[in-house]
Amino acid sequence: MKTVLLKSPGDILISEIETTQRQDGHVLLRVRSAGICGSDIGAYKGVNPLVSYPRVIGHEIAGEVTEVAADETEFKVGDRVIIEPYVYCGTCYPCSIGHTNCCENLTVRGVHIEGGMAEYVSHPRHLLHKVPDGLPWHLVPMAEPLVISMHAVKQAETKAGQHVVITGAGQIGLLAAQYALTLGAIPIMVDPVEERLALARSLGVAHTLNPVSQDVVAEILSITQGRMAEAVIECSGDARAIRGTVDYVAYAGHIALVGWPKSDIPMPTALFTKKELTIRGSRNSVGQFPESLRLIAEGKVNVQALLTKTVTMDETPATVADIAAHPEKYLKVTCLL
Repeated sequence: MKTVLLKSPGDILISEIETTQRQDGHVLLRVRSAGICGSDIGAYKGVNPLVSYPRVIGHEIAGEVTEVAADETEFKVGDRVIIEPYVYCGTCYPCSIGHTNCCENLTVRGVHIEGGMAEYVSHPRHLLHKVPDGLPWHLVPMAEPLVISMHAVKQAETKAGQHVVITGAGQIGLLAAQYALTLGAIPIMVDPVEERLALARSLGVAHTLNPVSQDVVAEILSITQGRMAEAVIECSGDARAIRGTVDYVAYAGHIALVGWPKSDIPMPTALFTKKELTIRGSRNSVGQFPESLRLIAEGKVNVQALLTKTVTMDETPATVADIAAHPEKYLKVTCLL
C-alpha cells in the first residue's frame, strides 16, 4: 500500500510498504481522507521533539471499515468513521480520572506511532466514531481540530452570555470562536493579520482586534463595559499573546492555554493571585468527537471556510513542503486518498 512517509526532517515522499493487517481489538479501515496538521509540518521541519523517524505522518484520519472481528457488534464493513488518534494506556493517574487526553503514556498517530496517511490503517475499535451520512470526505478530518478547539473552550468554562477573548486566528482559534458562538458566548478575536480577522467576521465574530494597530486592553474594556473577558483562550503559542491573556481576562476569570509556545515565558504570577485566576492547559480532547461531527454535519460550524485547498495523496509531500516554506499561504489543507 502507499503511504506518506517522512524519512527524516525535510525528506518526505510517497512510499510503498506491505498492506497493514487488522490487529486484535482493532478495526481495519480503508483511509479516504486526512488533514495536514501543524504537527505534521513541525515533524517535517524537525522541530517537533516527540517525533521519531522514519514516520508515516497523519492523525486527522477518516475512512471506510473494511474488516472487523467476528464478534464485533458496533461497526460493520462499509461504515464511514473517523479515528480518535490519541491512544491512551487506561491505567495511569490521568486515565483513572477520565483525563485520557493527557495520559502519561499517550501515543499519537503520526507522532509516536505510525500515522494514518496510508491506504489502510488498523485502529483500536474504542477510538472510532461513525460519520454522519452526507458529510463529504474532504470535510470529515476537520472534526479533529474542532475537538481541540471545543476542549479549550470547555477548559475555559465558557458560558452563554460571556465574553471570550481568543488570541490567534488560525484554524484552532477560528474553530474555537465558532464553537463559542454555538454556546451563546461572545467571542473577541485578537490577531495581527487583517485577512484572518476578516475571515473571523465572515464567520459571525462581531469583535475583531489587531494588536499591532489597536490598544487591545482598552478595546476589550470598552466591549465588555469595564469587566474584561470572563474567559480567554490562547491559540497561537506566541509569547506576547500568552502574556496578554492575563491582561485581557476579568477578575475571577478563566484562561485556557492551547497554543504551544517555543520556549518558557515569564508571567506576572502576582496577577494570578490578585485576580484569582483559573489557568488551565488544554491538550487534545475527551469525548467530544460525536458533538464535533454533529456540528459540522448540521452546518453549525463552518469548516469549509477554513480549507485553503484539498489535494490528492500523491500531491501531499509537495504540499507539506510548501506549507513549511510558506505558512502564510495556508490555513488548512485536507487530502483525499
